[in-house]
This record gives sequence, C-alpha cells and structure tokens, in this order.
Amino acid sequence: MHEANDEYIIAIRDGAGALPLLIPSTDAPLDIAAVLSAVDGLLFTGSPSNVALSHYGTTARPGTEMDERRDATTLPLLRAAITAGRPLLAICRGFQELNVALGCSLHQHVHEIPGRLDHREPDDMPLEVEYGPAHAIAITPNGLLARLCGLADANVNSLHHQGIDRLGPGLRIEATAPDGQIEAVSLDGAKVFLLGVQWHPEWQFARAPLSSAIFAGFGRAL
Repeated sequence: MHEANDEYIIAIRDGAGALPLLIPSTDAPLDIAAVLSAVDGLLFTGSPSNVALSHYGTTARPGTEMDERRDATTLPLLRAAITAGRPLLAICRGFQELNVALGCSLHQHVHEIPGRLDHREPDDMPLEVEYGPAHAIAITPNGLLARLCGLADANVNSLHHQGIDRLGPGLRIEATAPDGQIEAVSLDGAKVFLLGVQWHPEWQFARAPLSSAIFAGFGRAL
C-alpha cells in the first residue's frame, strides 16, 4: 500500500493552503526530475520504519524496522530538491532522512544513551495521549523556526526512538529537547524554505501556534 495519514493531508490542504499529492515509493523508484517538475514543494512524512543503517555505515540493532524501498525514493529526492531549491518540510522519519541524505548518522535507540530522555510514545494509549505534549523544546533565537513562530520555547509530542547523532553538513540546529537531543534543523544557505522537525506538527495542527506557523510558512514558500 501507498498511504499517508489523514493529518498530513489536512495540514497541507488547510495549513499550507496547497493541493496534497502522494508520491509513492515503488519497486523501481520514480524519476526524480519528473517528480520535481510536477510539484511546488515536498513534505517528507513520518513512518514506523527507519532509514536503513547501510546508508550511514552501521549495522541494525534489535527493534530497528527498515524500509529500503522508501529510502530509494526519499534520499535521492531530498538531495535533488535541495539542489533545485524546492521548499521542503521534513517530519520525524523525514527529519532523520534529511540528516542521512546529507551524509551523517542517527542514534538507533536514543533512550539507551545515558542522560537522554525516552522519546518513544506510550504503548497502548489513545491517540490523544500518544500524540499529546511530551516535553519542551528550546527554540534557537533568530533562527528560521523562531522567525516563523515568534516563540522561545514550546511543548511538543514525541514518537520516535531514533534521532540525529552527527549533524549533517550545513544543517543548523533550530530547536533542542531538554536532554540536548536535536529536535529541529534548517539548512544554511538554503535557496528557499527548508525545515526539519523531529516531532509531529501535523497532529491537530490548527490548535497549536507552533504547528500552525510551520505549515503557514511552508505554504507561503510554495
């Protein structure tokens, strides 16, 4: 199946004011130039799966679900979109894909690192709890995210067990969790809007000023 959660569709339609189209990850990846010629911008969504570890030179640990078919589409598409100057919003897995596409690595299990929070969602809970506020973030002053939302901090949800380890070249930290884990990035010298966030702003985006600002900013760039 090729699918996207309804929350992404609604946030693009209503929050960004754009027409949402799904780009499938097929057995033979779609032509990247053809994709870029057909769209004004790209949203890289979250997923239960993770980027294959071969892309950053390590081996899989237990509990690491991968989707190499998605990798074959998203990683080249991210690089091409940056080169072509397409507006780009990367969420959760997409945020991690962005870092790997630029040649750097991820922590497989953030909760196993001494001093780090457990960033995973609670088990067997209603969606309102699973996607509810989990921890604060400190927003980097004068960065892209701060300019979008006008906030110095916010509370965000947390539904991931992987996270950025070595930061990709040119990426700028836009927000961090209380444990120091990177939560948002932009790209120095980006031609247009480029933002990656580790949390899920698409969830009930209209209720949160930070989430609304992210999708509105993405929409203005399209």
